[in-house]
Amino acid sequence: MTITNALAGIAVDDLTEALDFYERLFGRPPDARPISDVAEWKLPGGGWVQVTADADRAGASLLTLIVDDLSEDLGRLSLQGLTPVAKSMGDFFKTAKFRDPDGNQIIMSQPQHGTY
Repeated sequence: MTITNALAGIAVDDLTEALDFYERLFGRPPDARPISDVAEWKLPGGGWVQVTADADRAGASLLTLIVDDLSEDLGRLSLQGLTPVAKSMGDFFKTAKFRDPDGNQIIMSQPQHGTY
């Protein structure tokens, strides 16, 4: 088996409310709206993040985004009114955790120099 790409899914209750959060998180509107209850963002490495209205699963999703410069991204997000609920630094990564309006967990993680 050869995997060539991946699509991460985030379930939300209210897509309109979620769009505001995710547009601020990604710094832009979705790259695709394939159907009315789905919004998708393409990542530079080739993967996609899909936010979809699914009330039964809303709030139970987890997304980890690997970033080049966590401090820079946190500064940009702060200007957008997004503040992490927690930050940590480990041996391999420094991370910031966010929650979307439904409680889904979004982790931004920067590899420590020489570990990834």
